[in-house]
Amino acid sequence: MRSLLREGSGGLQALGPDSSVADAVSLMNRRNIGAVLVMTPDEALLGIFTERDVLRRVLGQRLDPEETPLESVMTREVFWISPAASTDQALALVAQCNVRHLPVMDEQRVLGMISVRDLSTAVVRERDMEVAALTSYLHGSYGGHVGG
Repeated sequence: MRSLLREGSGGLQALGPDSSVADAVSLMNRRNIGAVLVMTPDEALLGIFTERDVLRRVLGQRLDPEETPLESVMTREVFWISPAASTDQALALVAQCNVRHLPVMDEQRVLGMISVRDLSTAVVRERDMEVAALTSYLHGSYGGHVGG
């Protein structure tokens, strides 16, 4: 997960619990991301606010995005993953918990967040490297020469 965080989109995107839904949507649009973390000033994780929350808890309830604080509509149960976890472990957690974003945490400290898109990109990159290694091995083993 550490390598995915290094390749990420410019740092941790978080807002305070009193920030408005409109603030969160603006940040998500500017950064082209689907979620922001909701954190206290001392960086304690309180929840996550996602595109699904906008649709279900804000628009679905006809709340005013300018007047609605994140604390009242965020997802409080946050699934997270260790920086030592593998891509396969992260994909399994995403599937099991039906989420699209996972904070990466080292004990209680948030290091960043990865998305399903980040994981998909990593899987494709890993598979491309495997194919390249196998292709190189095959060409090296057979020397490109068939027959005697």
